[in-house]
Amino acid sequence: MPKILRPLDVYKLLPQTNCGQCGESSCMAFAAKVADRAADIRQCKPLFEDPKYKSKLQAVLELVRPPVKDVAIGVPPNQVVVGNKVVMYRHELTWYNPTAIAIDVTDEMDEQSLINRAKAVESFVFERIGQPLRLNLIALRCTSDSPEKFAKAADVLSKNASLPLVLCSYSPDVMEEALTVVGDKRPLIYAATKDNWKEMLDLASKYKCPIAISAPGNLDMLKSLASTFISAGIEDIVLDPGTFVRGGSLAETVNMFTMLRRAAIEKEDKAVGFPLMAVPAVVWMEEGDEVERKMKESYIASILMTRFADLMIMHSLDMWVLMPILVWRQNVYTDPRVPPSVKPGVYEIGKPTDTSPVFITGNFALTYFLVKGDIENSKMDAYLVVADSEGISVESSVAGRRLTAEKFAEAIKSSGLDQKLKKKVLVIPGRAARLSGELEELLPGWKVLVGPRDSSGIPEYVERILKKELESA
Repeated sequence: MPKILRPLDVYKLLPQTNCGQCGESSCMAFAAKVADRAADIRQCKPLFEDPKYKSKLQAVLELVRPPVKDVAIGVPPNQVVVGNKVVMYRHELTWYNPTAIAIDVTDEMDEQSLINRAKAVESFVFERIGQPLRLNLIALRCTSDSPEKFAKAADVLSKNASLPLVLCSYSPDVMEEALTVVGDKRPLIYAATKDNWKEMLDLASKYKCPIAISAPGNLDMLKSLASTFISAGIEDIVLDPGTFVRGGSLAETVNMFTMLRRAAIEKEDKAVGFPLMAVPAVVWMEEGDEVERKMKESYIASILMTRFADLMIMHSLDMWVLMPILVWRQNVYTDPRVPPSVKPGVYEIGKPTDTSPVFITGNFALTYFLVKGDIENSKMDAYLVVADSEGISVESSVAGRRLTAEKFAEAIKSSGLDQKLKKKVLVIPGRAARLSGELEELLPGWKVLVGPRDSSGIPEYVERILKKELESA
C-alpha cells in the first residue's frame, strides 16, 4: 500500500509563516500539495535557507522521503531524475519519474563516430498522443582500459551532446581521469563493486556525483555496500543487482528486481530504497543473429521496465527496437487517476472555410490524435470539435452516458460554428450512431452524418460519402 503522507504532518514541520515563496497562498495549501506528491518540499525556501529551521528541515526531509529515493543525474536543464517511487504497483497510486533509457558508446570509437552516435541519441524522437518520446542519457563504456582515451571521449561527449552521461568503468584510475574533465556535469559513476568500493566512494564524495553500486546476483552484498555508502553520507545511489538473460536466468533477474523493490516499499528497508538499474545491452555479449539479439534486447527492456527498473542501458538505436519500449514506458507511467485527455473545444485541420464539414469526437487523448491524423490523411480541410467525454473513449463514454447527444449539441453551440458556417454538415463517430436522431432534433439546420466506426476509415469515407453529401448540402 502507498506510504500515507498527511497534510497536517507536513504542515507541523513547515515555517508556518505563509510567506508565499513556494507559490501557494498558505503553508497549509503547500503542505496539502506536498502530501499529494504534487509539490516538492524544496520549494519552501525559508526551510532550506534559514538556519533556525534546521531541526524542522531534517524532520520533514525524513517524513517526505519516498521509499525509493529520487536520484538526479546531470545538471539542469537536461537533468534526469530517476526513482521517487512510493508504491509497489502503479495502480495503487501512480509511478513517478519514467524509466530513463541510456544508449551506449565506447571510448574506442573515433571522434566523429562518437559525435554522430551521440547526436543520433539526442535527436531520436517520435510523437505519440501529443507527447514527444525521447531517449535520456548516453552511457560511455571504457573498452580501451586507457584513462586518457576514456577522459578524451567523455570530454568529446560533454562538448557535443547535452544529455547526461553514465561513465562505465570498474577502474577508479580510469574513472577519476574522466571525472576531472566532466565531474562538474554530475555524471552517474558506474560502478562500485566489492573490489573497488573504497576508491569509488572517495570519487563520489569528491566530485559529488551519483554512483551505481553493482553486485551481480548477490543481493546481500548489494545491500551491504549500499549501507556502507549511506553511513559515509552518500545517498545518491543507484543499485545494479545484475541483468542475466541466458536460458532461464531472466526469471531470476526479474525475481531479484522484485525482491529489492518489495523490500524497499513494503518492508521500508532504507538500505535498498534506491533506483534500480538494468542493462538489456548484455544480450550483445551473446553469439547469434543480429535481428534476434535486437528483438531480445527490446523485450527484456520492456519486461524489466515493468518489473521496477528505473534506469536501463541499451545498445540498439533502431526505431523498431526502441518504439515498443518508449510506447510501453508512456503507458506504464501514465497517471491512472487522470485519464489522458485534451482540452475540449474546436480545432482547425488544414484551412477550413465556411463550407467545410465538422467532425466531432470525445476528449480521450488517443482518440483525438488518431482522429486528427486520419482527417489530415484524408486531405480534407475540416473542423474537429472535441466534446468533454471525461477522458474516456467514445464507445465507453456513450455506453456509460458520459457522452450524450446533449453534450455533443452543447459542444457545437459553444464552438461558434453555428453562426460561422454556411453549410452545416456534422460527422459523428460510428460508435455514437445511436445519438444521431436525437442530435438532429437538438441541432436544427444541421445535417448529421454517421461516420465510420473506426477513424482509420475516414479517408475512404470522405471520398465515397462525405464529398457527395457536401455537394448536395
